Amino acid sequence: MANQDDVANKQKAIQSRQDQRDGSMQKGESEEPVQTGIQQPAPPMPEQHLAKPGIEAQMEEKPKFMAEHYKGSGKLEGMTAIVTGADSGIGRAVAVLFAREGADVAVMYLNEHEDAAETKRCIEAEGRRCVTIPGDVKDADFCNEAVEKVVAEFGRLDILVNNAAFQEHASSLLDITEDRLDETFRTNIYGYFHMARAALPHLKQGSSIINTGSVTGLKGSAKLLDYSATKGAIHAFTMSLAASVIDQGIRVNCVAPGPVWTPLNPADQSPDKIKEFGASTTYKRPAQPEELSPAYVFLASPVCSGYITGVILPITGTVGE
Repeated sequence: MANQDDVANKQKAIQSRQDQRDGSMQKGESEEPVQTGIQQPAPPMPEQHLAKPGIEAQMEEKPKFMAEHYKGSGKLEGMTAIVTGADSGIGRAVAVLFAREGADVAVMYLNEHEDAAETKRCIEAEGRRCVTIPGDVKDADFCNEAVEKVVAEFGRLDILVNNAAFQEHASSLLDITEDRLDETFRTNIYGYFHMARAALPHLKQGSSIINTGSVTGLKGSAKLLDYSATKGAIHAFTMSLAASVIDQGIRVNCVAPGPVWTPLNPADQSPDKIKEFGASTTYKRPAQPEELSPAYVFLASPVCSGYITGVILPITGTVGE
């Protein structure tokens, strides 16, 4: 029978060795961002503040959206897609990969004409057709007219990506005026309703709608009260609409990103705060748009996700979120 003191000493020795390992691991973990694929930029990010709505061409550190190592295989061949907020950021990256997979793409945006022209150039470089449509998704009439224009131009509509968004931080609920609340909700959730309602009569079996949600809609955010509320609403809208249209053979899903390096964030945060953007994730860096766009291809393609609907897919860079 073992002596109790010997057992206790053995346990202390095990503890001591693990404490030493923990100390060395913590030092290493706190310093370097995580790279699990293509090498991506990491904090410190450029200390830059953009005027809204944010122009990607003006960013010092340009977001990576081309996904050069992604090879298309015709997953969306012959389809037509609308992507709102496609002038830059996630929307641009999605539009480019949709084209690489064989889809013609309509780029909808507010007034970022220079960015939209670059997105169109990239789509056409993939050998697909593109139309650019500026306007405000808060306006239901504009959404209806935009969808009709796309169908007239391309003869069909198969995919809608709702991605346009407005975000502005606030230190307190008391900072959020009625006008500001209205702008956030009407852009982020009314716009999704308007576009889905306009698109639905043209969608058919095998079509899909993909909404862009957010980790803030899953966890909330102390500084983004109104924005987080709209993203939570988008998640609920996704699941509800999925149940509503499944009998028509139409799927509805949502991607919920964590921090992504796009014009949306330098146009929201101050230069000193944007410097550490994404550093609090498990990856210790923000995602690049090209790290999210393949998920939209997956959800758009009936070959890849024909048995998936009503799903909120988190791509947050943090374990367990």
